[in-house]
Amino acid sequence: MVGVSGQSSSIQPVAAGQRVAVVIPAKNESVRIAATVASAKTIPRVDLILVVDDGSQDQTRAKAQEAGAVVVRHSHNRGKSAAMETGAAIIAMRDVEGDPPRLLLFLDADLGDTAAAAAPLIRPVADGDVDFTVAVLPPQIGAAGFGAVVRLARKGIARATGFVARAPLSGQRCLTREAYEQATPLARGWGVEVGMTIDLLRKGFSILEVECDLRHRPSGRTVRGLGHRTAQYRDVMWTLAARGVKLAAWSVGRKVKQTATRGRPPVRPPGV
Repeated sequence: MVGVSGQSSSIQPVAAGQRVAVVIPAKNESVRIAATVASAKTIPRVDLILVVDDGSQDQTRAKAQEAGAVVVRHSHNRGKSAAMETGAAIIAMRDVEGDPPRLLLFLDADLGDTAAAAAPLIRPVADGDVDFTVAVLPPQIGAAGFGAVVRLARKGIARATGFVARAPLSGQRCLTREAYEQATPLARGWGVEVGMTIDLLRKGFSILEVECDLRHRPSGRTVRGLGHRTAQYRDVMWTLAARGVKLAAWSVGRKVKQTATRGRPPVRPPGV
């Protein structure tokens, strides 16, 4: 596990009975969504699973409902960040006044039976050790990307905050409600995770990367897969530019220098 903290922190002790809501953005995931929901339901502390059907044209909504999720639907595709914002807003309306707001656990829809392996993301946040956690996944079977988007995202986060992320694009993350609110409005498109990490670290929130044995659906070097990675690269570039992070194209492939935060546990600022 890898952690870093900024200059200040919102960390407060969390109630022993802290509840967790899972938010799953989904588009055309009818094949895997039921397994993802069923697996996520077994995660300790989780009492609500919300699937945001982002304009699917298949049976995603029906399959998620049959598996026991609460489902809200966008009438047309609005993108991952919009789905995340919709999910978080619905969760806020379902939180009980006077009780601690639920922690938010964002999961991708294609995790299938492995979704339960996201459980280790919760404890560091629920125990008040850090403000948000990010999953580091093992090498994925069938993955055939070239690594350009990961290098771009890692270098951009490091340039913006000094933190060298092992999993800069990971969508599996757990946050306090306060941390989430401070990350909004979320970056558009596929730059949402990079934007969230930069914005929260710049505001002094603390992060912990946690190894989780999660498995995505293999994408391979198909036309669809390559198109997705091209869109990711574009959106991450836009996200970095919007935050004043400038990277020369030639520098993206260079190895990021390791910083003193790598491999150290998160440290609370004095007086916290």
